[in-house]
Amino acid sequence: MLRRFVQVGARELRRTQSTAAAPEKWDLYAGVLVERLPVVSKSLNPLEKQFQDMLWRVEYENSLKSDHELKHEREIVQAELIKKGKVQVDLEDSGAKQTAQDLKDAYVEELKKFQLGSRTTPDDQANKTSSTDRCLEHTLYLLVQQKLGQQEHLLLPQGKRQEGETMRQTAERVLREQCGQDLQVLFYGNAPVGFHKYKYPVNQRTESIGAKVFFYRASLRSGQVAAENHQAKFEWLPKEALNGKLSNAAYADSVNKFLL
Repeated sequence: MLRRFVQVGARELRRTQSTAAAPEKWDLYAGVLVERLPVVSKSLNPLEKQFQDMLWRVEYENSLKSDHELKHEREIVQAELIKKGKVQVDLEDSGAKQTAQDLKDAYVEELKKFQLGSRTTPDDQANKTSSTDRCLEHTLYLLVQQKLGQQEHLLLPQGKRQEGETMRQTAERVLREQCGQDLQVLFYGNAPVGFHKYKYPVNQRTESIGAKVFFYRASLRSGQVAAENHQAKFEWLPKEALNGKLSNAAYADSVNKFLL
C-alpha cells in the first residue's frame, strides 16, 4: 500500500514538473471578417407584403390630391361645360394642348415597358462561390484556405502579429498579403469584434502553447481576391453556409458570436 502511494506521488510530481516547465506564451494573431453587404433590399415575406399594402392604402386614403389630379378634375368639368355649350372653345389652342389624361396614358404606356432588374445573376445559377456578384439580398463573408499544422482549412483571413505592430496593423497587413492590393475594404474600428484561441499539438509547443486570434470587421468596397496572391481556394458565403465550411466546431462557434 505504501509502495503504491509512493508511486502515485512520484507520477504526480513528474506531471507537475512537466506542467511547470511548459511554456505559457501565446502567439497573437489577427483575423479579418470581410463582408460584402447586401446589394438589393430583401424580398418581403407574405406577412410583410400584406403589411406594406395596408400602409400604402392608408397613406393613399389620407393623402391630399396632387396638382395633376386637380388639373384632371378641372378638365373634366370644363369638358362637360363644352358639351353643354356653356363655354366657347378655341380650336387652335385645344388641338395643341396636352391634357392630364393624355399625360396619364403616356405614363401608363411607359410603365408597361419598364422591366424590373433580376434579383439573381448568372453566378447564382452557376453557384460560383468565388464571386461577389451573387446572393444580392444577403451579406457574404470571405473565407480563404489556409494551412494549420499539416491540414488545409477554410478560415477568415488571419496571420501572426509581428513585433512592433498593433493588432489593427496586423489585420491590414494580413489582408493585403493574403488577398492582394485590389481588394479594397473599410475597417470599422481599432477594436476587435471577436476572439478565439486554440492550443497547438503537444509536439509543436516549442515556444508557445497556442494562438489567440483577435477578429476585426471590415466591409468590401471594391475589388476581388487576387489570384496571384491567393492560389488556394477562397469563397464568399452567406451566414447560413459558413458552419458547413468551417470544419472546427469551436472556431465556428467563436465566429458565429460576432456575425450580424
